[in-house]
Amino acid sequence: MFTIRSVLLGFLATALVASAVSLKLAAAQALPSDEAVRKELVPTGKLRVCVAVAPTPGAGNVAMDASGQPRGISADLGRELAKKLGVTVEWVQYPSSGAVTNAVTSGACDVASLAVNKQRKQKVDFGPPHIVLEATFLVRPGSTIQMLADVDKSGLRLASVEGTGAPRAAQRWLKNVKLTNVKNASELIELLRTGQADAITLSRESLMQIAAKEVPGSRVLADAFFRSHIAVAIPKNRPAALAYASAFVEEMKASGMVRRSLDSLGMQTSVVAPAGAKP
Repeated sequence: MFTIRSVLLGFLATALVASAVSLKLAAAQALPSDEAVRKELVPTGKLRVCVAVAPTPGAGNVAMDASGQPRGISADLGRELAKKLGVTVEWVQYPSSGAVTNAVTSGACDVASLAVNKQRKQKVDFGPPHIVLEATFLVRPGSTIQMLADVDKSGLRLASVEGTGAPRAAQRWLKNVKLTNVKNASELIELLRTGQADAITLSRESLMQIAAKEVPGSRVLADAFFRSHIAVAIPKNRPAALAYASAFVEEMKASGMVRRSLDSLGMQTSVVAPAGAKP
């Protein structure tokens, strides 16, 4: 014998089942198929991760260890993404983030971590950011420069790495000094170490690593002339790859993996981008 209670319970159970089915269908429609992801994200069967190599790891670049493996947040994310996809990772090395940008644009690699700017948005597609980025200056040992305003004075020798976001932003900010660009971070560090530059500019994370390990007595200025993000970058016109990589980055932030990686590299002051942040 049916009661009002049993009928209502039956309707409720049916509604819950229908709702669950609808959610599964919506999820299936929202997420790209495994076949589409693999075709776009690992077209060669390996995950080709572009990395900018420097003497020390930074927010976007990596350093190579004694065994020839990259160290840095970009490398840690690359390893985790390859593991999630069930494929091996292939490191594609370049001397600067500008060269990495060109490699992603041409499809020479499948994924990278890059500082976001307008020029790069025209060349690659960005997923959600994982690091809040600041660019500032590292001044040589014994320098009288104390704050950012002291840097923009005629006669000072300032330098950075060509093709990276920092020199473009710095030159827009500077009014009285022309920046000198070198080919890679090793040359840049040598300029500061030998006194051929009064200050150099890169991301705060990179500069703090250089100050601690490469140029004792140098100082990172407290203020910044440029703020942006480091985000996952994918070649354009790969929507399935972009959707998958974007969901992966959000998962890595939520799990604490990004924070742990930064801390392990000595970047405790680096800020993880909030969930849902846009590049």
